[in-house]
Amino acid sequence: MSDAFPYKRVTVTGGAGFLGRFVIEKLKAYEGVEVFVPRQHDYNLIEKPDILRMLDDARPDLVIHLAAVVGGIAYNQKNPGKFFYDNLMMGVQLIEESRLHGVKKFLATGTVCAYPKYTQVPFKEDDLWNGYPEETNAPYGLAKKMMLVQSQAYRQQYGFNSIFLLPANLYGPGDNFDLETSHVIPALINKCVEARRLGSSFVQVWGSGEASREFLYVEDCADGIVEAAAKYNESDPVNLGNGREIVIKDLIQTIARLAEFDGEIRWQSDRPEGQPRRQLDTTRAFEKFGFQAQTSLEEGLKRTIDWYETAYMARGA
Repeated sequence: MSDAFPYKRVTVTGGAGFLGRFVIEKLKAYEGVEVFVPRQHDYNLIEKPDILRMLDDARPDLVIHLAAVVGGIAYNQKNPGKFFYDNLMMGVQLIEESRLHGVKKFLATGTVCAYPKYTQVPFKEDDLWNGYPEETNAPYGLAKKMMLVQSQAYRQQYGFNSIFLLPANLYGPGDNFDLETSHVIPALINKCVEARRLGSSFVQVWGSGEASREFLYVEDCADGIVEAAAKYNESDPVNLGNGREIVIKDLIQTIARLAEFDGEIRWQSDRPEGQPRRQLDTTRAFEKFGFQAQTSLEEGLKRTIDWYETAYMARGA
């Protein structure tokens, strides 16, 4: 990070969250960059008056919008209306008010859930509109994808510099390990570590294990976001990933080995497993701003399990 960062006043919504903490760390490595993090108890970014007050307080040159209402398959199924409304209203109003406040650049983060349920692997950005998303998380995915429509429309009509990134499924230290709301990797780590600690002979895993996913280590994603914020100024959406997929059966075996759990894996085939396959084409990110993931899944999982064993378990034990 020897080059100067082109924006001095940066607002990061969701900056206190899992991904946001790493993005802020990267930004603060640049000299002269001031980072403003709107805390949820101070600003409800679903409400227009709070957005206006936040922009007046922060006066940003750049907004990096990471805040979202998120969760795993079960949480999506229980809250489709909330996921749609909250994410849509945050994105739509933040982009509009940022434009009116003279923000120089807006970076919106979408989701791999925005892709159609049946998309040719690897997913290319041009495939985004070739079908309906997987039903269990379609409201969330579509709400986030509306920021892409708005971003492109605002660039066309107003010349507003906004960009849209599509990260793969994230994981890493500091993730959410609550089984009610977590995504697949933290949920599986939780189950394996707990089973080992309690001496359980098996863990239960949703689905058949045949679905595949691509996972991006959170610090790699933060690097990609900061690089795009500095260098990318075009309307086309950009995938952020490592370009490799793994089936859930292989993932749970890897996690069990690293967590030193040697019991049985029992598959709950009556439970949903979401989109059949996910793997991103990451060519555009490399060509446009030089992003390439650096952390292997094995190394990332080791770091995440170590964090869970120490920091998380120390608080909850």
